[in-house]
Amino acid sequence: MPQSTALITYIGVACLFVAACYGTLASIAALVWRRRAQHDRVDALPPVSVLKPLCGAEPGLYDNLRSFCQQDFGDYQLVFGVSDRNDAALEAVQRLRAEFPALPIEVVTDSRQHGSNCKISNLINMIKRARHDVLVMADSDAFVGPDYLGIVTAPLRDEAVGLVTTLYRAVATPSVYSRLGAMYINEWYMPSVLVAWLFGYQGYVSGQTLCMRRDTLGEIGGFEAIANHLADDHQLGARVHAVGKRIVLSAYMPSAVCHEPSLQSLTQHEVRWMRTLHVLRRCSFPFIFFSFSLPLALLGAVLTRSFAPLVWVLFGVALITRVAVHLAHRVRRQGPILADLWLIPWRDLLLCWVWGKSLFTSRIMWRGNEFDVDAEGVMHRLS
Repeated sequence: MPQSTALITYIGVACLFVAACYGTLASIAALVWRRRAQHDRVDALPPVSVLKPLCGAEPGLYDNLRSFCQQDFGDYQLVFGVSDRNDAALEAVQRLRAEFPALPIEVVTDSRQHGSNCKISNLINMIKRARHDVLVMADSDAFVGPDYLGIVTAPLRDEAVGLVTTLYRAVATPSVYSRLGAMYINEWYMPSVLVAWLFGYQGYVSGQTLCMRRDTLGEIGGFEAIANHLADDHQLGARVHAVGKRIVLSAYMPSAVCHEPSLQSLTQHEVRWMRTLHVLRRCSFPFIFFSFSLPLALLGAVLTRSFAPLVWVLFGVALITRVAVHLAHRVRRQGPILADLWLIPWRDLLLCWVWGKSLFTSRIMWRGNEFDVDAEGVMHRLS
């Protein structure tokens, strides 16, 4: 066998081996996570202010916000914020005020911008109306159970804990693009977070839940310190670490509605998310491809051009674990468990395309506006 041909074969086998190993690790990480200890909940907890920045009447908004009005928790306040007095999200908030008159609900309408990150600008405007010292920031698409606040705030009893965050699961609206978007989160992003967690990584932070004390927020410079950053949640976590406090990944897992009305909407979101990862992992980002287990296995099979038993075994492991990750989060869900099985190759092909594009662009779209993101993750508005 010519030396060059042998080298290509070895590279192909290596691709197959890495794909099989990563798929196996993703499956193991998901199983270990499911076997975590019971949620830590304590009833005697200080009062909480929940901050919910809003922008538009996205699908399921009323039900998502309503889930925060039904918390089995002693004393808490809800603060909703918009930058436009005509924002359609305010209709849902007014319905909640009428339905829960005894619940303290504040509405902040403030168009002032404190940086290029509109969500953080909204939070800066809102926090002045927060009454309590324990703050919970949660995205508008989050849906939670009545035990949510009791669980996610419990770790803050430990003064060494500076921030509590959560994983989340995506729930798609009926659109095929929404289902592909949910697969991105449930079948690639969350598994990759769990693999890192399995090996002891403690730096993951998600905007789906950010729970901290007011004095910790002040110690790290407040929201103003991250008002221009794309990866605002990561920046918050990095600053908490910098002042010597721990980040706790809660076992609680909220749901998040994934609504993508078109392929353009889907790719814009995913390029933004990938660009965020590019900012956070400038050196290792090109190697993220090794976490695309099925495309990597297909590449390995093509390079080996062999029907040897080892090739079949490694490819089979990669394929089986990929399907297992696809099915794992669908167990105990309503609807046919195999309904989206045919989307796996399209999902993985699109994942490769989004990753490839994010290698060569610094521009993103967010809420209809275009930004350029520099090497430090700072957003510069273009339109």
